[in-house]
Amino acid sequence: MKGPLFYAKILLFGEYGIIKNSKGLSIPYNYYKGALRMDDSASEKAVSSNKKLREFAQHLATLDIDLVQFELDRLTADIEKGMYFDSSIPQGYGVGSSGALVAAIYDRYAIEKITVLENLTRSKLTKLKTIFAAMESFFHGKSSGLDPLNSFLSLPILIHSKSDIEPTGIPSQSQHGKAAVFLLDSGMTSETAPLVSIFLDNFEAPAFRKMMKDEFITISDRCIEHFLKGNIQSLFSDVKKLSSVVLDHFSPMIPKRFLELWKTGLDTNAYYLKLCGSGGGGYILGFTQDLPKAKALLSDHKLEVVYTF
Repeated sequence: MKGPLFYAKILLFGEYGIIKNSKGLSIPYNYYKGALRMDDSASEKAVSSNKKLREFAQHLATLDIDLVQFELDRLTADIEKGMYFDSSIPQGYGVGSSGALVAAIYDRYAIEKITVLENLTRSKLTKLKTIFAAMESFFHGKSSGLDPLNSFLSLPILIHSKSDIEPTGIPSQSQHGKAAVFLLDSGMTSETAPLVSIFLDNFEAPAFRKMMKDEFITISDRCIEHFLKGNIQSLFSDVKKLSSVVLDHFSPMIPKRFLELWKTGLDTNAYYLKLCGSGGGGYILGFTQDLPKAKALLSDHKLEVVYTF
């Protein structure tokens, strides 16, 4: 089986906030991708993926048929023939590895599927997101459905609220700009579900709820607005504030050995770090107005440039 390809995603802004119905901005990241394959590969990766697909197919059989139905017999037959998800997307890194798999299965096996070629009204997008949330819950226990939606559409998505989402355009990149968004490899994987549980427990405290409303969500929403309008100076001013809020209130989600790097960025203004997805490991997102300077300070770490201003 050849393609189609489904890409990774990066949630630029909105981590944790979107759980509580705030804004978010998610963009495709085409450097990593995956596709359903059928060949004679007996690699450990292919065998492991095939086994996961078997379990996933059982989950799909339990979903509400009024929401979505699949050609389960054809899916099961293909799995028996050794089908697997051939993916370069790192797992446990916050860039949508399970989302790409969910999108690929929906694209190939859903009955009466909503396609990217039709007029995607907000109601259709919301339905797609609901379907993907139900599908991806197999992997995370609870899912927003946003990662598969991003992978399926391969477009930037602006989240206004859980029930109000739309594809959006983002400013074109400057090939010669010194400012950039980058990924920093923490060198360790993470699991979403336990971190979301910590967040939800923290949210029970009135002081934490007030901080989310008055600081985190307010600043994050402004960052989205600045980014979409190309207001670079305002963006970096608010990204610094957001980075500081995350350091103060989301430390369990920051790998311990990156706490000092986080502080160094804020103290030197060479770069600002923020969570990429739920955090805890995987990738950390970075923003810098001076990429050479940031690279020099972070020379001991693997850095991937995602977007240049």
